[in-house]
Amino acid sequence: MALDFSDYLRDDRSAMIADCFPPRRMIPSLDIYRAANLLIRQHGADAELIAAQRADLMLERGDREGQRVWVQIMRAIGELQAPRQGPVH
Repeated sequence: MALDFSDYLRDDRSAMIADCFPPRRMIPSLDIYRAANLLIRQHGADAELIAAQRADLMLERGDREGQRVWVQIMRAIGELQAPRQGPVH
C-alpha cells in the first residue's frame, strides 16, 4: 500500500505525520523516495530545505519518529538532486 504524502506536506498539517507512522515502524524506502519526489515537484531547489524545516518542527514538538522520517526524506532529496556521476551512455 503506497502512502499519499500530499496531505502531510502542508505546513498546517505536518503534525499529522506522526499519526501515519507508529513509533519504531520502518518506513519503506519507496515511500520515502515518493515523498522526496513530491517535495521536489512542489518546491524545486528548496525541497531539501523544506524537509529540514519539517524535521526541525517535529523535533520541537517532541516527535522523534516524525523527525527521523523527515531526515530520511531530506537525505533522499539530496540524493535525487545530486549531479549524476559516471560515464554518459
